Amino acid sequence: MSSVILLSGGMDSVVAAWASRTEHEPALTLTFDYGQRAAQRELEAALNVSAELGVPNRFIKLPWLAKLSAASITNAGSDPAGDTDASVWVPARNAIFLSIAGAYAESMACEAIVCGFNAEEAAEFPDNSAEFVQRVDEMLQMATRNAPRVVSPTLPLTKKEILQLGVELGAPLQFLWSCYGSGPQHCWQCPSCRRLRAALGEAGLWESFIGQRASSREDKNQ
Repeated sequence: MSSVILLSGGMDSVVAAWASRTEHEPALTLTFDYGQRAAQRELEAALNVSAELGVPNRFIKLPWLAKLSAASITNAGSDPAGDTDASVWVPARNAIFLSIAGAYAESMACEAIVCGFNAEEAAEFPDNSAEFVQRVDEMLQMATRNAPRVVSPTLPLTKKEILQLGVELGAPLQFLWSCYGSGPQHCWQCPSCRRLRAALGEAGLWESFIGQRASSREDKNQ
């Protein structure tokens, strides 16, 4: 079975891509620019991970979505430290992404769409939940001719469990970008950074993660 992968470059999508790659052979990764501050950093992370997977990446720009959104993450002048789970909501974002992925999956005869949902964010965002996945699968049965299904290995997991799975599988976590800001480094203050830092701390991996990223930056600059 082959797959189209939704790859933002964050921890969840990177680990989901890595965890699914044996059962669902990657054919393409999709990364979206909907006006979010982190779009360029997310693309850089996605390109690096796509190279590790050995597949091409398509960078899809959705400028109209930013115009519909009052989300703080699409406000280039705002401070990521002021973001909240409520303020970063973008209307129908995951539904739009999965619909586009469904079109690619049908055109490429892929049976699966891989994405990185998780149990923690499902509590705040209904479009990360198992029910959402089920309903998207039902929609794709009618919206496409090959009925690809949504696959999310991370769906029932906490952030700590996703991190541990990524380490166990040897996922290229040194490339991930999970911050709502544009860099050059993670701010460690926005909600996404706080969730990642908490997971790293709980798993006892904070120091090694920071060291790995510093080493990766040095190698890149040489």
